Amino acid sequence: GTLIKGGIYVEEIRNVKAMVFDKTGTLTEGRLEVTDVVAFNGKSEEDVLEIAASLESKSKHPIAQAIVRKAEERRIKIKSISKFESITGKGLKGEVNGEVFYVGNRELIGETHSKIDELQNEGKTVVLVGTTNQLIGAIAMRDKIRRESFVLIRELKRRNIKTVMLTGDNYGVAEAIAKELEIDEFYANLLPEDKSKKIDQLLKKYEHVAMVGDGVNDAPALAKASVGIAMGAIGSDIAIETADIALMRDDLSKVNYLIDLSNKTMSVVNQNVLASILVKGSFAILTFPGIITLWLAVAVGDMGLSLAVILNALRIGRVK
Repeated sequence: GTLIKGGIYVEEIRNVKAMVFDKTGTLTEGRLEVTDVVAFNGKSEEDVLEIAASLESKSKHPIAQAIVRKAEERRIKIKSISKFESITGKGLKGEVNGEVFYVGNRELIGETHSKIDELQNEGKTVVLVGTTNQLIGAIAMRDKIRRESFVLIRELKRRNIKTVMLTGDNYGVAEAIAKELEIDEFYANLLPEDKSKKIDQLLKKYEHVAMVGDGVNDAPALAKASVGIAMGAIGSDIAIETADIALMRDDLSKVNYLIDLSNKTMSVVNQNVLASILVKGSFAILTFPGIITLWLAVAVGDMGLSLAVILNALRIGRVK
């Protein structure tokens, strides 16, 4: 189903000129699978996976779930974490056996390697693992694009609505997804505040902008957009709370349904308003020459018109 938090959003979504999407968990299924584990500086793959899984076990992000699943497959034990910290838009920090480790992107780790560039050029999401002074490994994973994403993007193009993707992922992954879906614009390596700023820019450019997202990182952008749409099942509590509309089954095809519903609703509203003005106005004018009797005014101009307006409004329920 679809949860709409107010009639104003039904009215607004028909005016949308640009539809903005988060990537992971929105355009993609959000069920990443680890494809590569690479170790550096004398560490083994098991060491890298153990540290990453131990830190990621504290998170509910799709990337975290993929890493923990891989560790479980390899029967690697999750270690206890102390002084855990989530660094928004960058990654995680915590102590394992008294040593501080980081799991996240390049901005957090501060180092890179040619192997990492190679993995990213293959369209994979890469998470780095490091200590306070060196990079010790990288974990690459790939996500699957939702089937309904292709249908939705094609339909939005047919409606002349611009499509935009905002992601915190690297440029290579973002470009690969954008090309496959034929998205008009995409922006990569974005922090939550960057996504919010992009929404501001898009609002200046297109005036009416809708945002579809699922995570904590999307909440500021969802709040800024003309209409914020959250993925209800996979989405975070903050995203659902912030959004104006929630897709309870994570079905992206409901975005097209919302546009159709908005068009139909406003069409019926305009029909009812016009019919009311014409009937009431005609009856008022025809009362003076005595053509309209009291019985006719009540039966047709009042009760009859009310019934007609209600019956016409019931047509909105036929939108699928």
